[in-house]
Amino acid sequence: MTFFDALLPALLGLGTGFTLIVAIGAQNAFLLRLGIAGNNRTLVPVVLICALSDAALIVAGIVGIGALVERAPVALVLIRVLGSGFLIVYGLLAARRAFRPQALVASDGAELPLRSAILTAIGLTWLNPHVYLDTVVFLGSIGNQQGELERWWWAGGAMTASVVWFCALGFGARLLRPFFARPRSWRILDGTIAVVMLGLGVRMAVGG
Repeated sequence: MTFFDALLPALLGLGTGFTLIVAIGAQNAFLLRLGIAGNNRTLVPVVLICALSDAALIVAGIVGIGALVERAPVALVLIRVLGSGFLIVYGLLAARRAFRPQALVASDGAELPLRSAILTAIGLTWLNPHVYLDTVVFLGSIGNQQGELERWWWAGGAMTASVVWFCALGFGARLLRPFFARPRSWRILDGTIAVVMLGLGVRMAVGG
């Protein structure tokens, strides 16, 4: 296989990865908030968790675990129950921050302890049943439509999209810090996060 033979599936994987990951969701909203806070000690491991988790899920889809996921509805139901509860609790915490002025200061209310940030990132990623359906099943099925070698170049492109997106979202969010120096801006952000988290949690709970 020549470089140009590998380039096309890689670019297709990159484009598909971007179209799937660039959306308002629980994981992205959480990473955005951490990025605005600008605490690299917390942000770097969370970005790594998000990117590596996506890579692991994409590889799982390519090696055929997507078919296993489709045959394990009980596991997905359990993940949906746990995930919906997790999202609803996080959404309520975001709503509380939006209504509590002392939690709206960029220098303290925007930061999380490292352990809490890591556990939250893991929960938002792995307790979401849609991540298995979208990343493992959907991306896995598309990737496996490529050739035997091409599918791995396609997966590489999709994983690159994840790395680029999470780095841009996490480390680029600090450009918004002047705007979020105002408490009202944090109120808007946390209010939006609360709506997103609660909406996704309720939707997940009812099986949507």
